[in-house]
Amino acid sequence: MSEFIAFLQELLERLGPITARRMFGGHGLYHEGIMFALVADNRLYLKADEVNRPDFQALGLGPFTFAMKGKEVSLSYWAAPESIFDDPQEAVRWARAASDAALRGHLAKQSRPRRGGRGGLKTSSITAK
Repeated sequence: MSEFIAFLQELLERLGPITARRMFGGHGLYHEGIMFALVADNRLYLKADEVNRPDFQALGLGPFTFAMKGKEVSLSYWAAPESIFDDPQEAVRWARAASDAALRGHLAKQSRPRRGGRGGLKTSSITAK
């Protein structure tokens, strides 16, 4: 594991246990089993949604992007402000907001109906007899 990942885990320890998993040449950071941050090229990106995205935009920060099939793809992980690396309290505040955004996304996915194997929605019905 990189020194930067270890630094982030220490910086964010007040949030609770942070685990890291390798993915796509970078790492995903997880809190309570849900990914809330992405590390790519030693840069931290935090999960953003409609609730906390304005905080990133107000600071002129942008999303993580990558090229795929000749197009630029943006993810819902936005660059963390540099100021958090010198202020553990501020770092935890931003990480908690990212963790909350990740949890909202996770819960929204769980509440969506799942698709069945034949393209239909999986539903259950009760037939009265």
